[in-house]
Amino acid sequence: MSSTMNDDEFNVQKSKFSAYDRLSCENSPMNMSPWNQSCNLNAINDDDDAMKNNHKICLIGSLVREEGHIYSLATKNDLLYTGSDSKNIRVWKDMKEFSAFKSNSGLVKAIIISGDKIFTGHQDGKVRVWKVQPNNPNSFKPAGTLPTFFDIFKASIRPSNYFMSAKHNKASIWIKHWDAISCLSMDHNHGLLYSASWDRTFKVWRADSSKCLESVKAHEDAVNSVVASADGVVYTGSADGTVKIWQREFTPKTIRHVLVQTLLNQECAVTALAVNKSGSVVYCGSSDGVVNFWEKEKKNWTHGGVLKGHKLAVLCLESAGNLVFSGSADKNICVWRKEGCVHTCLSMLTGHNGPVKCLAVEQDKESTRSDKKWVLYSGSLDKSVKVWSVSEMAPIMHNGDVQ
Repeated sequence: MSSTMNDDEFNVQKSKFSAYDRLSCENSPMNMSPWNQSCNLNAINDDDDAMKNNHKICLIGSLVREEGHIYSLATKNDLLYTGSDSKNIRVWKDMKEFSAFKSNSGLVKAIIISGDKIFTGHQDGKVRVWKVQPNNPNSFKPAGTLPTFFDIFKASIRPSNYFMSAKHNKASIWIKHWDAISCLSMDHNHGLLYSASWDRTFKVWRADSSKCLESVKAHEDAVNSVVASADGVVYTGSADGTVKIWQREFTPKTIRHVLVQTLLNQECAVTALAVNKSGSVVYCGSSDGVVNFWEKEKKNWTHGGVLKGHKLAVLCLESAGNLVFSGSADKNICVWRKEGCVHTCLSMLTGHNGPVKCLAVEQDKESTRSDKKWVLYSGSLDKSVKVWSVSEMAPIMHNGDVQ
């Protein structure tokens, strides 16, 4: 079941947010300073309104640092990490800058955290490793690159480790990415780091030793997204228009990933992927602004439907609880709630002045079993990060497409 909006209907629905937009404090003097702290959106006197206010979606603050477009976000233990084309990785706590560290080259396209290590993927094809200093939690020091210099030297000795790269038309070592890193994902249960690249491959790394275990020629064009789930399944999406599922297999000496299914094969590029916590639903964002999703029944995947809320390409996706968040080149974020096999668009979050390039989400401290709440971070090419409070019990703020 689906419903499609025409342009007039879309604009009418979008106009319903005018009152909501005024809550964002976009024109307040606070926003004129380098740091825009959280707005007080809870000052409601009426008890009934206050109760409704607890189940809501609202902007609680903005982080602005006029130094570069925001390309990547990660959050853990109340810390937010932001990566930009300024090569800086900034660390935020309570919406204030907590720390920062900088790479020598390559804009920061991906960030992922594992224990006391932070892995960053860069435009120059390198994955850099940083460590939190145990005696100084706001100090981050470089701890090498993937692959290590020693592994590169060791691999370079054997001619069988070389292949001809299509872009540079020269021999390259298989353990190195020869084009930009587009995405990072982590299987924390097995300590495996996955890096996807525009070089059409994804690589598998042992996080504790920085050793490259496998390189998979996954697609015929740039790999834009990789997601590793806890059950040993890896999902990849590419500019070639395909979404593929890979099964991880361990052998006595090594590891390998076997292609088990191609979920999608379309003309427009696949730009983002997300998998829910249980691994039972896969979401795919495309350059045409559509989000497809599949549901797992036993061992089979069936196409569940399409979510149509954006006018331009979907650039990022995140899943949390019963919610799915999609960020787009149209500068907006759609909040979808899954109830059974039906997805409802709860709200369209507006306020960014540039494409929404990345999202990160963590559970709100005020979250309860009866009312799960999330803190959503959105990074944009307008050089800002916005912080949103999202309740799973929020009422529908406009009629989105329902599948």
